[in-house]
Amino acid sequence: MLVGVQIRAARSALNWSAETLALHASIAAKTVRRIEATEGIPQTTALTLMAIQKALEAAGIEFIGTPDDGPGIRIRPVRP
Repeated sequence: MLVGVQIRAARSALNWSAETLALHASIAAKTVRRIEATEGIPQTTALTLMAIQKALEAAGIEFIGTPDDGPGIRIRPVRP
């Protein structure tokens, strides 16, 4: 499960705006901002979090840790 700080960090690592992530995840930019502002696990649907996770992973982000123990990211090269 992702937490807001992981999503913010991943988006920052990719130099993506909230609008860019929203476009890649097929969600609203307002939703991205709301989720990122959340401390801990965001109050949103599992489908929304999965869409965000898939979009960021496709861009080379690996999510590490757990919500309770060292949530973070690792940047991986994107393979064609």
